[in-house]
Amino acid sequence: MGMVTPIFRMFDVEKAKEFYLGYLGFRLDWEARFEPDFPLYMQVSLGSLVVHLSEHYGDGSPGAAIRVETNGLDEFHRALTAKNYRYLRPGIEETEWNTRELRLLDPFGNRIVFFEASGTEEA
Repeated sequence: MGMVTPIFRMFDVEKAKEFYLGYLGFRLDWEARFEPDFPLYMQVSLGSLVVHLSEHYGDGSPGAAIRVETNGLDEFHRALTAKNYRYLRPGIEETEWNTRELRLLDPFGNRIVFFEASGTEEA
């Protein structure tokens, strides 16, 4: 088995770039369009996390969700907070299943949960 690449539906390229590139700090890897007025399909990445964003009908449904295991959740949260993104001010939640989670909602209703083990293990 290889890497899994989620596909999120998007409806506004500029909003998608503002959120994924500007706010989250993803890198734009490539864009593809069959003709100038056709839907855009693009790949963005953040470290080893790769996400495809698509304007194509049938590629993903708004409201999809992914969970991304990460280290350095506090640093990531501080970096996001410093950007003062006007549409989102997420916090870190301690869950009862011993994870710390930073839950984000993109402009199209897709959810990304960045999580790490909380380190609170019972003896």
